[in-house]
Amino acid sequence: MMLLALKLILAHFVGDFVLQPAHWVADKLQKKGRSKYLYFHIGVHALALLLLLQFQHLGAIAVIVVTHYGIDLGKLTLTNPKNYRWLFVVDQVLHLLVLFGVLYWISPFALDFSAVFSESTLLLITFLAFVTYVCGIIMRMLLAPYIDEVAKSDEPGEGGSLKNAGTYIGMLERLFVFGFILIQQWAAIGLLIAAKSVFRFGDLNKGKNRKLTEYVLIGTLLSFGLAILSGMLYLYLADLLKA
Repeated sequence: MMLLALKLILAHFVGDFVLQPAHWVADKLQKKGRSKYLYFHIGVHALALLLLLQFQHLGAIAVIVVTHYGIDLGKLTLTNPKNYRWLFVVDQVLHLLVLFGVLYWISPFALDFSAVFSESTLLLITFLAFVTYVCGIIMRMLLAPYIDEVAKSDEPGEGGSLKNAGTYIGMLERLFVFGFILIQQWAAIGLLIAAKSVFRFGDLNKGKNRKLTEYVLIGTLLSFGLAILSGMLYLYLADLLKA
């Protein structure tokens, strides 16, 4: 079953990403169902499936190809500048659900969700939620007294800041630190701190704003500190579960 699943997913990746040039995508978005590249794209998918499945399971291949065409046509019809990112996600989820259904049709298997609700899994999910969203809220609360003061004293930059960039950077750095602790790579945390310092040094040095520098330093130390404490606590609780 695993081999078949890998073949189906590989065929999807090859057809949807590897062998779909950018100008195909642009032409499909412009002409929708009238684009010849939509049919080239479906043909590539069919060929990839035939080769990887060695011309077996032809009925399943037909189902995948037909549903892929319908899903892509629906996405192209509904796509606009505001929803294209969400439709991309929905499109990929629907394709994978079809592959999942075909896999179950060819090789039925039992679904066991008990592992999802095990103590170890729930512990990991809880800490992932904590180091991403909960820590972000805690940091905003702790840094709230300084935000207005920093904003007033900060000199306007040349290009401003990306929307929600700080939030996502904080989430990613805490996830990295948390992951490094889980795999016992403490040195990598030092490299991550050094890399962030290098990227921030230019902005802080250029602005010559002591309050902003102190604010960024406090935020960085809080972020890394919460992530490190979370990782250490997770490892401690995980060891207790194993005992």
